[in-house]
Amino acid sequence: MEKINNALILCAGYGKRLNPLTLKTPKPLLKVKDICLLENTINLINDLGIKNISINTFYLKEQIKEFLNKKNFNCKINIIEDGNFILDTGGGILNLIKNTHNDNFIVFNPDTIWSKEYIEIIRKMEIYYLNNKIQNILLVVNKSRSFDKKLKGDFNLDLKNNLNYEEKKFIYTGCQIINRNIFSIVNKKSFSIVEIWRQLINENKLYGFESLIDFTHITDIEIFNKLSKNQ
Repeated sequence: MEKINNALILCAGYGKRLNPLTLKTPKPLLKVKDICLLENTINLINDLGIKNISINTFYLKEQIKEFLNKKNFNCKINIIEDGNFILDTGGGILNLIKNTHNDNFIVFNPDTIWSKEYIEIIRKMEIYYLNNKIQNILLVVNKSRSFDKKLKGDFNLDLKNNLNYEEKKFIYTGCQIINRNIFSIVNKKSFSIVEIWRQLINENKLYGFESLIDFTHITDIEIFNKLSKNQ
């Protein structure tokens, strides 16, 4: 069976909403339940059977590089720097893709507390993506399942798995599958992935897959402190 064998992890952001913690430590290296966000994400990717991982870096990049060198994970990890300026989410993904020869990628935001519960739903999303020959699908969750009750919804998910902005009851979890060809619609280096999503929604080509797992995302310092107290 066809399978996606490449994962991308976005690790270049400043993490300003987690100041002062992120003034000296990059957000992906903050720990929840005695494991840092980046390691937790890599563990999930390994559990999915994906052995090729690309990670983008910018802010406090040497700390991330040093951490990965020390851990010596049982997979191939390619570190790709954003360059002289941060590329935002869309530009960061595009820069990662340009450094590979693959077509499809599973993209992760390490801010989410990923668990083994996600393995089955991500695999089902992957099958849906490949069987329907689409180019972008987002793992979304009803906002009622969010640990952070302040989070507003991002999208509406209709019965055909299309995403739109009509009724924002669903939150993007931080996991998506993406095809390199969708970046043909942009001609700049630094941009938000939201620009791609908006264009795809206009064409009725942005898809969603619903997760029924309770959603925990490190939104800000308040949420981080709440989770730390529960450890």
